[in-house]
Amino acid sequence: MRTFRDAKAMAKSLREELGRRGTALSHGDCLEIVARLFGLDNWNVLSARLAASPEPATAVPLERPAGWIVSGSKPHLYEAGIDPATPHGGGRAALIRCRYAEDDPIYAAMEKGFATLMQSIAAAPYRGKRVCLSAELRSRDVVGAATLWLRADAATGRSVAFDNMEERSVDGPLTGTQGWTGRRIVLDVPETAESLHFGFYLRGSGEAWAGGFELREASPEDGEAARARISPAPVNLDFAEPSRGAGTAR
Repeated sequence: MRTFRDAKAMAKSLREELGRRGTALSHGDCLEIVARLFGLDNWNVLSARLAASPEPATAVPLERPAGWIVSGSKPHLYEAGIDPATPHGGGRAALIRCRYAEDDPIYAAMEKGFATLMQSIAAAPYRGKRVCLSAELRSRDVVGAATLWLRADAATGRSVAFDNMEERSVDGPLTGTQGWTGRRIVLDVPETAESLHFGFYLRGSGEAWAGGFELREASPEDGEAARARISPAPVNLDFAEPSRGAGTAR
């Protein structure tokens, strides 16, 4: 959870988020709100606490991996890039971390979303084929989901095939704290596909790592993963159970 030392950054994030929702507040107003969130009377009291406390060492910014972009519904709530402290195989792992904990008053006041590290490539080499996207994931204190995703789009930008594993009851997204875990998505690419988009995302709070990505034509064994997504019988016919995360990273 962020502390009072992060007050100015919290006020900036609050002002930006409120601005996106059509509510304009000054930076000073947002500082006053943050002070009250920490149980203090006003910004002057919080400022005095800041002056009396030494600044902690700041975290090293995450460097963006070449060929990847950061996107999502709320990317400003997250940091994403290469984790210099986490090797994976012969390279490094990528990390997405929420700037706020689930119980942070600022995070609780904002509409939750997700951030993704992703790539977009031409679909031509994969049209009419079954492809497999695989990687290893790791999570820490995730309240939400850490998962892979793969999507094929037509020329109009309309999605023609998509999977983010969020509907799976087995081998789906990671939650909580889990060590390195292999995941894969198998997708049939339609002849109408013009582009493929893939990556991993963090929805909610916590931290998620990914490493060892591979995108290739699927083997017969990989095909079992695709068939495993097909339910053996009808489910939820009375609509009593809501979907979780449906549509994320589309």
